Order: sequence, then structure tokens, then C-alpha cells
Amino acid sequence: MTLAPRSVAVAAADGMLHFELALAYEVFGSAPDAVRGPWYDVSVCGTRPVRVGRFLLEPDHGLDRLAHAGTVIVPAVADVDADPPADLIDAVRTAHQAGARVVSLCTGVFVLAAAGLLDGLRATTHWAHTDELAARYPRVTVDPDVLYVDNGTVLTSAGKAAAMDLCLHLVRRDHGTAIANIAARRLVVPPHRAGGQAQFVTTPVPAQDNHPLADLLPWVMRHLDRPLTVEDLARQANMSSRHLTRHFRSVTGTTPLQWLLTQRIRRAQELLEATDDSVDTIATAAGMGTATTLRRHFHRTIGVPPDAYRRTFRA
Repeated sequence: MTLAPRSVAVAAADGMLHFELALAYEVFGSAPDAVRGPWYDVSVCGTRPVRVGRFLLEPDHGLDRLAHAGTVIVPAVADVDADPPADLIDAVRTAHQAGARVVSLCTGVFVLAAAGLLDGLRATTHWAHTDELAARYPRVTVDPDVLYVDNGTVLTSAGKAAAMDLCLHLVRRDHGTAIANIAARRLVVPPHRAGGQAQFVTTPVPAQDNHPLADLLPWVMRHLDRPLTVEDLARQANMSSRHLTRHFRSVTGTTPLQWLLTQRIRRAQELLEATDDSVDTIATAAGMGTATTLRRHFHRTIGVPPDAYRRTFRA
């Protein structure tokens, strides 16, 4: 079966929470103005009618439509103690077997786990339910410390705000960093948030201007092409390296060097998408020094080499 990569089916069942369902529909249902090519074709699929939160929802299609989607979104369920509906479990499993990537938002992970899609994989959910998920599904490696987990064709997110992070991550995968940033601005949310995960989430310059690094971080972004060290940053911030590291942890959630690396990767992504510069030139502009260094860090962080990334997002 050939699946339309931009076809998004949002699964709906009694007892789901309306916030995550509406969030997915908002992100994938409205194309940013800058998008010139095809966006997503979104439909809501479920039994008729479906009680979602306090609302009755009339789905566009039945659950059998999930098997024809390129992406299936499973929103959060309100009662994690109850077994998910058998028809929903079967439909999600069938969709994955047909080639769809399956995405859970918050406690929707319990549907994916019940379908066996997470066996042997890493997954996450809202911190309040990670222990329950691990106890009920011991074959799942539950990580309570990340915003989301991307296993390629199976993706899971933590709580409500993290559901937005994961949806924007999918936009970034499909359309590139620039479009994801535009979508985030339209939704008035940051395009990236710190979370410690090794997927595509990078640490942004915080929007607030009242933190100890308010002057330093924009300065670093203007000088990414320089071979900066922790000592260079500490000197620019007029503080010791130890104090700098402590403030970085507080403000960005990570270390100075890790934050700096993710900013360099992000700059390289933007240049790969927006310019015809060689990888050597981009490596210099992003402060990586050499193309070899850029390729090593880029492949490890993004999962593909720079040339492959450019072919995907310049096509």
C-alpha cells in the first residue's frame, strides 16, 4: 500500500482529552503562509459519535481510515487505568503494519503500548504516569526525563506542552527548520525547548531578558563562527566558569558546550536549507571548523548527513 506522507489521521475515542486532539488539528490543519507546496490533509477518525472531554465529536471517518494515513495521531486518554478500546488498539496496530508512523500525545502512549508498538523501544508520557506505564508494560523502556521520543515510525510525547513540541518536531522533519519556526511563531510558542533528549530538540535563546545570560546568549549567536570555549563565554559574561555553568543549567537546562553545539547544528540546518554554500563553508560559518567535524556532529544529532538533509529540504 502506498501511503500519502502528508495524510494525517487523528484517532478519536470516548474518553480522550480534547486539548491534545485540538492541538494536533491546529498544528497540522493550518498551513503557515510561507508554505508553497502541499501541507497536511487532516481527518478525525473514530466511532460515531465520540465523547472527547465534555464535547461530542462527529468524526470524518471510521477507525479503518487509519490504515490509509501516513501519520496517525493518538491524543491523550483521560483514564489510564482503563484498558483502551479494542477497536482503537486494532486500528492503530493495523495502521502501523501498513506503514504509518504512529504518534502518541501524552497518555495516548497507553494505546500504543497496548498495541505492542513500543515493545523493546524507548518511550515517554506525562511524568505522573511514567511509573504506571513501566509497571503495566515492562517491555517498554520508559524515560520520564524527556519531552518526547522519536523512534522513527513510533513517537511518544510527555504532557500537554510537550505534545506541541512533538507536533512541531514532525513539522520540522517533514518541512524543515524554517517552516517549523514559522509555524511556532504563528502559534506563539518556542520552536525548540530544552529537554535532554537526543532527537531534534535544540535549546533556544530564552525569550525572557531578565536572566543572567540575557546579554551573553545573543552575543554567542552573533559569533557562532568563532572557536568559542567555556572560558571565552565566562570572560564575555564577566563571571567564573563555574558560575557560568550553573547559570546555563538554570536558564537553558543544559551545559554551555552542549548548548553551543546545538546552536551550531541549528545554524548549519538553516544554511543547508537556505543557501547553496558548500559543506565546508557552512562548517566554517557554524563554527565547526571542518566539514568532517560538521558531518560527524550533524549525523549523530539529526540522524542523516548534511548532504542528505539538504536534498530533503531543498527539494
